[in-house]
Amino acid sequence: MNPGAYGAELAYWLAARLAAKQIITSYPEYEDWGWYVEYILPSGSEFAVYCRNIDGRDDRWALALRRYGRAWFGRDKPPYSEAQSLIEALRELLSEEACITDLEWLFDEPSK
Repeated sequence: MNPGAYGAELAYWLAARLAAKQIITSYPEYEDWGWYVEYILPSGSEFAVYCRNIDGRDDRWALALRRYGRAWFGRDKPPYSEAQSLIEALRELLSEEACITDLEWLFDEPSK
């Protein structure tokens, strides 16, 4: 884990709150940049929600949704639309939380 890279509490909070909404993720795992929870569908499609702080701060956070490809070199990634229930649950959780302000949604690709 890199110094100043946080996200464990956020990942644990997300996993518990998503489970309460019947969205089951993995136990939080860590990388050198932060933490993540995996979301695997019965179809075999795999996603992960990355949780990390921004610029070494402890009051600004980023979540990112990553798709995992099943073919060689990450090809055959599932469409984001397969994670729609996860995305909707994340929107609800984050919007309902009074201490979360200045929430901004960014998309690299349309939901398809």
